[in-house]
Amino acid sequence: MADNTADKQPAHLRDDLKFQPGQSGNPTGRPKGSRNKLGEAFLADMLADWETNGKAVIEKVRAEKPDQYLKVVASILPKELNVRVNEFDDLTDDQLARQLAAIASQLAGAGVALGAGTGAEEAAQQAGGVSTLQ
Repeated sequence: MADNTADKQPAHLRDDLKFQPGQSGNPTGRPKGSRNKLGEAFLADMLADWETNGKAVIEKVRAEKPDQYLKVVASILPKELNVRVNEFDDLTDDQLARQLAAIASQLAGAGVALGAGTGAEEAAQQAGGVSTLQ
C-alpha cells in the first residue's frame, strides 16, 4: 500500500505545492495601481455625493435622528480637548491681583473713578508700575 499522507494534507502545508524562494504563483503580478482603483473610485464618488447632498443630509439627520447626529459630532472631536478660555487661565491669584491693580492704576490715571469698596485704589498703590497684559 502506497503512503498517500501528503495528499491528505491541506494545500498550504504540502511541500510539493509550496513556492520556492523567488518563485511566484502569479509571475506577471498585479497590474500597477490596481489595488487602489476601487478605493479611489469609491472616495471620488463619495466626495461627489457629499458635495451635492452633504449639508442637506446633516440637517435631516440632526432633525430626524438627533442621537445619531450627536454620535457623529462626538466621534470627530479629539479624545482630549484642551480648552483655554482666556489668557488669564495660567496666571496665579497673585499675578491676577497685580494685573488688576495695574489696570485700576491706569484707569485712575485716566480719571476713571472706581466704585467705593473695590479695593482698587489700594491695589493700584501696591502694584506700582506692573504692566498689564497686552
